[in-house]
Amino acid sequence: MESVRTKAIINKTIVYVILIIMAFIMLVPFAWMILTALKTNQEAISVSPFYIFPQNGWHWETFGTVWKSYNFITLYKNTLLMIFFRVLCACLTATMAGYAFGRLRFPGKNLLFSLVLIQMMIPSTIFIIPQYLMVSKLGWLNTTAGLVFPGIVTAFGTYLLKTGYQGLPRDLEEAAGIDGCHIGQKFLRIMMPLTRSSMVSLGIFTALFAFKDLMWPMIVCTSIETTTLAAGLAKAQGQYSSNYPEMMGAAVLAIIPMIVIYVIFQKQFVEGIATSGGKL
Repeated sequence: MESVRTKAIINKTIVYVILIIMAFIMLVPFAWMILTALKTNQEAISVSPFYIFPQNGWHWETFGTVWKSYNFITLYKNTLLMIFFRVLCACLTATMAGYAFGRLRFPGKNLLFSLVLIQMMIPSTIFIIPQYLMVSKLGWLNTTAGLVFPGIVTAFGTYLLKTGYQGLPRDLEEAAGIDGCHIGQKFLRIMMPLTRSSMVSLGIFTALFAFKDLMWPMIVCTSIETTTLAAGLAKAQGQYSSNYPEMMGAAVLAIIPMIVIYVIFQKQFVEGIATSGGKL
């Protein structure tokens, strides 16, 4: 009995050590980003000697310079608006489409859902030109609506919500029908609240994908006043030379919104990822 307990303690210790090492490895790039932001440009690009820590003082003023140079208030606003409306549209359209594909019977259902699956298999870059032409015709270039446009509907979200609705017992709908509920009431009052965890998962993934989206904001929003954080950072790199401390300082400021969102919604993040069985 004692040997079994000792073996369990050893196994748990090994697991904790491995997890601590992996966590340290994941944190190294963030620490390096912050340290580089506090160096001079000469220290940042120096190879021999190689500097880990700043040698000529900690240059905290880099963050103030970057804040003024790149108008982060506007970049924060544009990015958060894009994330908010993409999450809202994705959850709204995906939950209705998922309910239709998962619970209803109608002609052409399998064919239409096959088209959704095909869209998931095709690289998203293929849709950039037709989406750009549509946005241009609508007059949405350099607008928040243009940034949100590709996220109005989501094939991944439709598939995720369809799976969520299929996992619910059919007895619930039958009981609601006996009580006199029509299809709209069944959806809004009975089924949709039960797929909250799936919608939370979809919201998490949509927010992350929107925050990391680079190509579309650079194409549809050429003005720095309407672009997002990812595109604004991409424009910070010079063609022939770059100020690496300023670039790293801008990167540190850019990740602050997602860190704040994660801290606030940490419980929902963990529940959503665990329920969906997905990984970031």
